[in-house]
Amino acid sequence: MNWITNYVRPKINSMLGRREVPENLWIKCPETGEMVFHNDLEENHFVIPASGYHMKMSAEARLKHIFDDGKYELLPSPKVPQDPLKFRDSKKYTDRLRENRAKTGLEDSVVAGHGAVRGVDIVACVHDFSFMGGSLGIGAGEAIIQAFEAAIERKCPLVMFPASGGARMQEGILSLMQLPRTTVAVEMLKEAGLPYIVVLTNPTTGGVSASYAMLGDIHLAEPGAEICFAGKRVIEQTIREKLPEGFQTSEYLLEHGMIDMVVHRHDLPETIARLLRIFLKLDAPAPAALPAPVTEAAEEAPAEAAE
Repeated sequence: MNWITNYVRPKINSMLGRREVPENLWIKCPETGEMVFHNDLEENHFVIPASGYHMKMSAEARLKHIFDDGKYELLPSPKVPQDPLKFRDSKKYTDRLRENRAKTGLEDSVVAGHGAVRGVDIVACVHDFSFMGGSLGIGAGEAIIQAFEAAIERKCPLVMFPASGGARMQEGILSLMQLPRTTVAVEMLKEAGLPYIVVLTNPTTGGVSASYAMLGDIHLAEPGAEICFAGKRVIEQTIREKLPEGFQTSEYLLEHGMIDMVVHRHDLPETIARLLRIFLKLDAPAPAALPAPVTEAAEEAPAEAAE
């Protein structure tokens, strides 16, 4: 038996062999190019520590972040007709739905949950941009409407987190009909005397920004979020002029009176709870008990015990 062939060479090959590394192990900051370890980014709620850039969040991560202790009741996804227009572009719409459901584990682009934020009972409705760009179709529209109905039934506020490219082209006019339907749902909540807060995230565009995303009692936005109806390039090509720097960002909209506050992601739960307590006329939570001051006698006691 040749021990060099049978033992040494396989050992060297295994040492020099290429290891499989997960694709998302390191995340690159879009602003600075800094590489951030995925686990560190996840622990920081997908905010780049050095630059403060707010990355996109999945619906599950968003709900866990906003609710106390990450606990909430997931509202059931509605059952709607699949591919009513039998649409096909480079591939069948049914195939696209199947692929996105396998990739995200979601039924559609909108997820809703019921729980508490700093002790205040709410229903939260979240777009997941990884599901077909968070686009608004029949399923997403029905999920939003059912979330509003759940909030009315439970007599609690609704907080919306849009992140969308707009209406879903594969559903045509049926997608556009979700705009007036969701607008009616907003009015139903307001008629019930319940608050509606919108937290605009990156990006909030198209028909979503032209309907329920801009109908809140209060509009918050994450830093640097793109918020618009038509994209910057489309507008520049239409008016043949160069647009201002930072146009359509949350900071620009705040400066021009389109939104009420720009809030860091880490501060969102506390800010939302504080606003809702004002709307609902609830008492502020009791401050945490401070430790008793150390007296001179208490300081001397350990010394005497040591002696």
